[in-house]
Amino acid sequence: MAFAGLLNDADIDAAVKDCQAPESFNHKAFFAKVGLASKSAADTEKVFKIIDQDQSGFIEEEELKLFLQNFSAGARALTDKETAVFLAAGDSDGNGKIGVDEFQSLVK
Repeated sequence: MAFAGLLNDADIDAAVKDCQAPESFNHKAFFAKVGLASKSAADTEKVFKIIDQDQSGFIEEEELKLFLQNFSAGARALTDKETAVFLAAGDSDGNGKIGVDEFQSLVK
């Protein structure tokens, strides 16, 4: 698992299960449930690098859409609405993507 040593598998499974239904994803609840909200900046950056699939240094809209699949291969894609809300919450500088500093602020 990509998050081995960082996050607990049971916590991940529970968090993914909680947002199976379309429009049920809430990033704050998800980050709290997987235990990410209480992790150090260094651990949060490691998680960011896993989610940043193309290693561009940013999490773009398409990577956000597939966000849950980073945590569980069988998880659903986020809806367009959920993706837009998630991006708006994290993109504090308005450049249309989430950088590592923005991600660290988003998970706290």
